[in-house]
Amino acid sequence: MKIALVHDWLNQMGGAEDVLLELARMYPDSPIYTSIFAPEALPPAFAQLPIQTLWMDKLPAIHTHHQPYLPLYPLAWGGLTVRGHDVVLTNKSGFCHGLRVEGGVQVCYCLAPTRYVWQFEHYVAREGLGGLVQAALRPLVALMKRWDYAAAQRVGHFIAISTEIQARIKQYYDRDSVIIFPPVDTDRFAAARTDAVGDYYLVVSRLIPYKRIDLAVRACTALGLPLKVGGRGRDLESLKAIAGPTVEFLGYVPDDDLPALMAGCKAFLFPGLEDFGITPVQAQAAGRPVIAYGGGGALDTVRPGVTGELFDAMTVEALMATLQAFDPARYDPEACQAHARTFDTRVFRAELGAFLHHVTADSQQR
Repeated sequence: MKIALVHDWLNQMGGAEDVLLELARMYPDSPIYTSIFAPEALPPAFAQLPIQTLWMDKLPAIHTHHQPYLPLYPLAWGGLTVRGHDVVLTNKSGFCHGLRVEGGVQVCYCLAPTRYVWQFEHYVAREGLGGLVQAALRPLVALMKRWDYAAAQRVGHFIAISTEIQARIKQYYDRDSVIIFPPVDTDRFAAARTDAVGDYYLVVSRLIPYKRIDLAVRACTALGLPLKVGGRGRDLESLKAIAGPTVEFLGYVPDDDLPALMAGCKAFLFPGLEDFGITPVQAQAAGRPVIAYGGGGALDTVRPGVTGELFDAMTVEALMATLQAFDPARYDPEACQAHARTFDTRVFRAELGAFLHHVTADSQQR
């Protein structure tokens, strides 16, 4: 099987980039196409990958400010044709599924249908865009929506990362999909498990508006509960302003320190609406329960009453009520870890590999 890998942009590290690294390990001889590449903003492993960029990579300041260039992405991706591969695997949250494939089939590992297009109102609200900017963007977004839908019809097969994303693929693209959950290195977190659990709750996240870390900070401040907040982002100062003395901001948490930090918490808090969310699975792999908002990927990753709890409204009051009723001793670390293993990297590799082989065999028979 000759496989090409495709990724929207490479100028920040997140869950999408974790998936790409795993795909590159699975298929080390595969070229990787992306719109822009800023190696200085990514772990050293990316510098060793066979990455090919589009013409957008040369645009001024795009590595640090790629959002203003969003209208150009459909043009750039629509102008790329990938030839000579059995499978072109697009790791997509933006526009990369709009490329052309000759002599093979595109399989789209869909992290999310393009949010700026299909969830525009949520996007502008969380980014704080003014009314004039919103009014100017709406006609453009309407055009991009038509382009995005047409591009989705050229995809051979869709894979969704969660039941939430599967539903959006059907709603926005009118396409069916299979679910293969993103890979999580559960062994690394299982090795940190300890019976000496600390007295703190934990959040580890980028500190940006839609993550809703403010809910955790306000709830723990109101209840006087110890909360450790790991991560960086533009919301840091505003979160510090609403935090009480029981909230500690850790800043960036190195990868080597994260397993032990998770293994020591009473529970991991996950208050936002996420497409999947790897950190709750990591916490369960370390033997700890999760308290999450009951929507999005958490519906797949948290088993209420077994590996954690879900609160039903994205409000401080709902999270406070769940925290007040929460008893960490009710949750068996073994059950948390067993559930986490269903999302392990080995499961991802086996399921994705089998799917791609099936797709290739089916394509060759036609």
